[in-house]
Amino acid sequence: KHYSYWFAQNKNYPQLLEWDREIRDFVERYIQKNVKNVSNYGGIGHIEIRRKTDLVQINIHTGFPDLLIEEQSLGISQMKIDLGKKLGLKSQNLRVNLISVTQPYGEPKILAEHVALQLRNRVPFRRTMKKAIELIGRTTDRGIKIQIAGRLNGSEMARVEWAREGRVPLQTVKAGIKYCCHPAQTIYGVLGIKIWIFRDTQ
Repeated sequence: KHYSYWFAQNKNYPQLLEWDREIRDFVERYIQKNVKNVSNYGGIGHIEIRRKTDLVQINIHTGFPDLLIEEQSLGISQMKIDLGKKLGLKSQNLRVNLISVTQPYGEPKILAEHVALQLRNRVPFRRTMKKAIELIGRTTDRGIKIQIAGRLNGSEMARVEWAREGRVPLQTVKAGIKYCCHPAQTIYGVLGIKIWIFRDTQ
């Protein structure tokens, strides 16, 4: 599935591609800065951008849509105004929608942010991976693989550790694999988190 839907001439394609990246970075930074309980709810699953002739529609798939609904003058309306100023668009040409993710931890990006939060709080990595597998086990997914690389638990030698539950057929082209790579900044350095989730395509 694609996360951007639009057509452009060859000369305009690089600019629109750069705008998509700026939109996604802006939305993620805005939520991290203004939503105080973001760490308790996970994060953004993905951001879908649809462009028409005179309309830009942004669909934010998140596990906590209620947190962005007009609380203390911080909400979706203020984010829309700031984003419109950044892109030079009028309010009637920009539409922002919040779409609730029914199973937040079934999204690899939200699960990776949860794992990164645990690692920043100095939770042992093996316990963190086990807890993440338990969270994903409550959904209908058929398999999950979690890999963490770096100075695990503050050891001097960097290494790679992984855990898997169920089937994750990475060599099968038709398998519905969702993937995410996410960094976690700790006091010992940056840890790399990779998550593969095998969707039940039947």
